[in-house]
Amino acid sequence: MANDEKNMGDTPEVALDLDEQSTDLNADLAAAMREAVAAVEGVETAAARPEAAGGSDDAGRLRQEVAELRDRNVRTLADFDNFRKRSERERQEQKRYALLEPMREILTVADNLELALSAQGSAEDLKRGVEMIHRQMQELLRRFGVTEVPAVGQPFDPTLHEAVAREESPGVKTATVEAELRKGYKLHDRLLRPSMVKVAVPAEAAVTPGVAGGEEGPAL
Repeated sequence: MANDEKNMGDTPEVALDLDEQSTDLNADLAAAMREAVAAVEGVETAAARPEAAGGSDDAGRLRQEVAELRDRNVRTLADFDNFRKRSERERQEQKRYALLEPMREILTVADNLELALSAQGSAEDLKRGVEMIHRQMQELLRRFGVTEVPAVGQPFDPTLHEAVAREESPGVKTATVEAELRKGYKLHDRLLRPSMVKVAVPAEAAVTPGVAGGEEGPAL
């Protein structure tokens, strides 16, 4: 088992949400293509006007401009299409290997776990080794922006907590997390998984016989 925890420096954040960037890029490319097509169509319309056909020199010049613009447009669209395909390949590559750096760090934790399993020693030595690996894992999660969801003693929040048990308690006025059965985590500002919790809720008002007429009413 490793005696010292691995000294880990700063690690850049991992960007996994690339679809929005790709959508913006495709929209920009589509707009540029439309502008190029509109430019060619505008010159073709000008060349087809009767006043343009009145002078052979002007008509020939316009036809030449149309041909040049069409050729330029075709080459531009081809460049755009190649750029779009290349960008898509790069996006898929980034998405596929976005977890490369975190996986390298996790392998170190896995190595220490294997050492702990193969180590010879007392139960106390094993416990200390597991505690060391746990601290290493917590530090690794923190460096990559993973934080625990506050739970015990916090007001119950269904967007952060998953209630699996509840009990009435006279000591609370609103639903409050009493115990945490499984930790929840967030990645920066996004929920990775909710905390699995037991919730204490205010006790319902006891029902006692009324003073007159045998009616029942809430106890004070």
